[in-house]
Amino acid sequence: MIIKLIKEAYPLDLLLEADPSELLVKQYLEQGECYVAEQDEEIVGVFVLLPTKSGTVELINIAVAEQHQGKGIGKLLVMDAIKKARQQGYDTIEVGTGNSSIGQLALYQKCGFRITGIDKDFFTINYAEEIVEDGIACVDMIRLSQQL
Repeated sequence: MIIKLIKEAYPLDLLLEADPSELLVKQYLEQGECYVAEQDEEIVGVFVLLPTKSGTVELINIAVAEQHQGKGIGKLLVMDAIKKARQQGYDTIEVGTGNSSIGQLALYQKCGFRITGIDKDFFTINYAEEIVEDGIACVDMIRLSQQL
């Protein structure tokens, strides 16, 4: 598997799997770096790193194509994002996920992230349509970070 930086022809459908707001995705793509994971010349995963404040970068979007989920690609992408952030000289990497994103919350903690806060009502304020995962309404954003 190859993970590489891309500057155009973003896999928007895949990015929208992780963040259903096309407007927000396009906004952070303008300021962030988009990386894709390719296997046999097929894009199987994507993540975006977005500088937020001095010394800090956010893993703002991470997605694995549905037919490739459950194979460890998500963990590989998270670990690669951490490695790239460290190589680029950041002190901290952050990530946010929905209160209903149980699998993602577990993944980030397995990769060394710690919960640092909650943005109450983030998803109800920033998204027009309700998001529901595993029967749970996605309302709050769980914020996690890791010192590099």
